[in-house]
Amino acid sequence: MTAALVFGAMVLGAVIGSFLGLVLIRLPDGRPLVAGRSACDTCDKALGALELFPIVSWAIQGGKCRECGSAIDRWQLAAEAGGALIGAAAVLLSWFPAWAMVLGWQLLLLALLDLRHMWLPHRLCALLAASGALFALVMGYWAADVMVLVQSMVGGVFGFATLWLLGQGYQAWRGQEGLGGGDPPLLGAIGLWLGPLGVVHTVLVASLGGLVVALVLHQAGRRIAPDTMLPLGTLLAAAAWPVFLWQGF
Repeated sequence: MTAALVFGAMVLGAVIGSFLGLVLIRLPDGRPLVAGRSACDTCDKALGALELFPIVSWAIQGGKCRECGSAIDRWQLAAEAGGALIGAAAVLLSWFPAWAMVLGWQLLLLALLDLRHMWLPHRLCALLAASGALFALVMGYWAADVMVLVQSMVGGVFGFATLWLLGQGYQAWRGQEGLGGGDPPLLGAIGLWLGPLGVVHTVLVASLGGLVVALVLHQAGRRIAPDTMLPLGTLLAAAAWPVFLWQGF
């Protein structure tokens, strides 16, 4: 039964990831997300049913369009594979797999958007915040404990205020922006899901991740300076989900 659930979660995750990949590619360009049939981004050929299976179609076609031979965006594959892994891990590692999937898939999209475009749309952060508040409300009702909701609200304020004050302090000190405008709302939304302690854990894990990334870039010959830009939103999103799996609500 567990194997069937894991496989089903992976398939569902890959399908969700396919849509997330579409959003990742089209949203920054202001292109419609659901209007019309799926088509090749290069030759605009409408895709048939056999070309729409997440991951499998990419592998069968060798990562290329069957019509024009142009490469299929690998970010699409990353979104599909990431969605599938989140689905499987949620079933295997979380006490609340459905909620873990909801959180994980939202964080995946935000992480990829920040990694590729250095952009965290406020409306997606707001959606993450709304789902976090709903999660806290449901968990508080289930546990018959209003403190679950209180901790969620405190976590949201604490998360947003932490990065907002840090950004304001950096700007006053250096005379330039040190954080993107979407980073405080993202951490605030994460705080609604994880509470204040989860915010602290997320920042610590993200900081360690940033140090690892900086070390890898340094070893690869990249110059690392105090003003080197790293996708903080990606680091926060990548840290928040395992914290949720470990910490729970």
